[in-house]
Amino acid sequence: MKDIVFTRSIGWIPNVIREDGELKLMLGAGADANHEPRTFTFPITEAHRAVIQEDLARHLLLWSAVLPLCEAAGTRGRLDEDAAVALLDPILLAAPSDVDALFRRITWDRSRLIAHGADIRLLERGEVCAAMRTATETSNTKRAEEYLADRRRARRGTVLGPLDAALLKYTGRYVHGATVPRRLPDAVDPALLPEAMRVVATAEQACAGMRIDRDPRRGKRATDKGDWKRMEATVEAAVRRAHPELVDDAVRTVSFLLCSEAADRSRSMPLEDDEEAAGHGAGSGSGSGGSASKTALTFTDDKDAEKKWLRDGPRTAVAEFWEFVGDRSAGDNEVFTIEDEAMGEGIQLHFYADSIARITTLRAGRGGSDPEYLVEYALVDGIRGYRTLVSAFVRGGCAALDRHGPWMTDVAEFERARRRRKAR
Repeated sequence: MKDIVFTRSIGWIPNVIREDGELKLMLGAGADANHEPRTFTFPITEAHRAVIQEDLARHLLLWSAVLPLCEAAGTRGRLDEDAAVALLDPILLAAPSDVDALFRRITWDRSRLIAHGADIRLLERGEVCAAMRTATETSNTKRAEEYLADRRRARRGTVLGPLDAALLKYTGRYVHGATVPRRLPDAVDPALLPEAMRVVATAEQACAGMRIDRDPRRGKRATDKGDWKRMEATVEAAVRRAHPELVDDAVRTVSFLLCSEAADRSRSMPLEDDEEAAGHGAGSGSGSGGSASKTALTFTDDKDAEKKWLRDGPRTAVAEFWEFVGDRSAGDNEVFTIEDEAMGEGIQLHFYADSIARITTLRAGRGGSDPEYLVEYALVDGIRGYRTLVSAFVRGGCAALDRHGPWMTDVAEFERARRRRKAR
């Protein structure tokens, strides 16, 4: 039989219960192996109950001291009741100076007290009783999260100024640095918002016209890491020049915001629009009047998948090919081919090696003899380089690739060039 003797308005603060005629403190903490909350109890006296009921500060102090014992119990262990009971008199019945001395010796949950309004400056000076004069029953978990985030920054030598903090709050990344940034002007102190917006405006002006295109080699929604790094470097350089007082965390959160927005814009674009906006697909031809010389192409991958493209279809060859890559590319599928059977030529893209081969038929097979091919290799500079080469081939075949060399027919020479580039 369990009866509630005393509870505060906020359910997580420990309750006093009577169980089988005995007074106990009951609190929830941690979780079991099934991720369900665990509940712990330990005995108290009537004198302890009276203090818990009348003195919110002492009640919260006791809670913060018992929580580490609950965490030590893990997902299935028992609470060390002796250790919990040993905290009752020193926290609930002792003089404030003795309580302060106790908290300098034991492990306790500082963030819990901060969430309930404790004075952070006094807590850090070890004056826990004085710090709890501002305590409230209601909890502000955001206050505790920001405090813990500041402590993590302090450990790596970063202290935020008011504008730094405003920018991190504007992007929603004050507490968790891995959070995808958003624009949250309401989270910023109105007095600091205009100054924060000037920093963002500096960043926007610096990267105006820059794009982060998609990278189908890494999936349908992946974006170009090279584009991201270029925009990131541009924004950070401009912001540091205009606002040298900002810490790295603040500068990086602004660049992350603008790069994320640019990447999202590319992801939301149809592939045809993506190619056109990037200047890669111009003139690649489609059923709507393009000027490409290619009328039919075959796309294949390293897993024997095949896709046909015809000029009278609704989409460009470039868009169709990169969609094929986005659908099929994987860690064990990194070789893709575009072939023009009518012209006897094609290109093979080696994503694993940042290289390409162009293949031209010199002599068709006759009378059972094998055809003769010219195979030439070139190094490729990331997805931008691949986009350029694919578009050039679709427009003008292998001849249009001449200016995108150098092209090498000697495999050993090509491998040496690859190694030299890798060593740089």
